[in-house]
Amino acid sequence: MYDPVKVQRMIGYTFRNQELLKEALMHRSFATEHNIKFDNQRLEFLGDAVLQIIVTEYIFKRYPEYSEGDLTKIRSALANQSSLAMLARHIDLGSALMLGRGEIETGGSSRESTLSDTMESLLGAIMLDSDLNTAREILLKILQPVFPEPADLLRTLNPKGTLQELTQSKYGCPPEYHLLSVSGPDHNPVFRVEVRMRGRSIASAQANKRKTAESLAAQEALDVLRRQNENSAGETPSPGEEEKKELNS
Repeated sequence: MYDPVKVQRMIGYTFRNQELLKEALMHRSFATEHNIKFDNQRLEFLGDAVLQIIVTEYIFKRYPEYSEGDLTKIRSALANQSSLAMLARHIDLGSALMLGRGEIETGGSSRESTLSDTMESLLGAIMLDSDLNTAREILLKILQPVFPEPADLLRTLNPKGTLQELTQSKYGCPPEYHLLSVSGPDHNPVFRVEVRMRGRSIASAQANKRKTAESLAAQEALDVLRRQNENSAGETPSPGEEEKKELNS
C-alpha cells in the first residue's frame, strides 16, 4: 500500500515534490493496470548512476590502501540486486510500493528485483528533489548499519565456492543444491533453493534467478556453520555442536 509518510519517516527526508516520491514508488504493473503513463523505471535509471557515484566515492575514501580491482569488487557487491534489496528491507520499502494486483498476489513487495529497482528509483527521486549531497547523506545513513564493513563483502563474492571448500575440508562432503519451488509469473519467476549436506537441510533462499538463489542459500549456510562453530567454542555443547556431530556421522 502506498504510504509516502512512512517512507519519508524511515529515510528522514520530506520531499518538496511529493509527485516525485509517488513516481519512485509506482511499479510498472500498477501503472499499466491503472492506465498511468509513467512508472518508476526512469527514476531507476537515474538512481543507478547516483548510486554508483556515491558508493564509489565512499569506498575510495574509506579504503585508501585498496587496489582498483578490490574497490571495483566491493562496489559491485554493494550495488548488486541482493545488497540493494537488503537496503530496501532495512527501511521497509516493500510495504509502501504501488503494485498491480498480479504482483501483490505473487509476492512482488518482497521480490528482490522489485525492491532493488525501487531502491534505485527512490535514490533518483531524492537526487532530483534535492541534490547529490542530500542523496549521499541519506544513502549512507541506510547503508552503514546494513554493511558496517563493506570490505567484508570480498569474502562473500563466491559463497558457493567458499562453502564447497569448507564442507570438503571440514566435513568431507560437498554441498547439494535442490530446487524447492518455482513461483510467480513466467516473465519474473521466483526460484526457491535449499542447500543440503548429507541429505540434511542447512539453509534456503529465493531469488529471480536459480543461480542467485543458490548463492544466497550458500551464504546463509556459511553463516549457519559459522554460528555453530562459534557456539561449539563454549564449554557447554550447543545445538550447533550436535548438528556438526550428525554431519560428520
